[in-house]
Amino acid sequence: MAIESSNVGPIEETVQGWQDGIEGRVRSLQTGSYARILKMARKPSKQEFRQTVIVCGIGMFILGAIGFVMLWLMDSAFPSFFGWLTG
Repeated sequence: MAIESSNVGPIEETVQGWQDGIEGRVRSLQTGSYARILKMARKPSKQEFRQTVIVCGIGMFILGAIGFVMLWLMDSAFPSFFGWLTG
């Protein structure tokens, strides 16, 4: 424990115990598998970043299109069928 004083109350001891636990977990992260992963990580090249942005953009476009088609179906094509969903 970092506190040397004997005038410590029960609340301070509890909080100090929590802090010691958190610091112990942080210290163990520096030597565990997370540290190895972070050491192996690197900044992506321009081409890798561009490809990631394109793939994510295509995925967002597809999800948006699916949502739009579902909304159109609910409002225009089959409103009586989907009426029970919306109340």
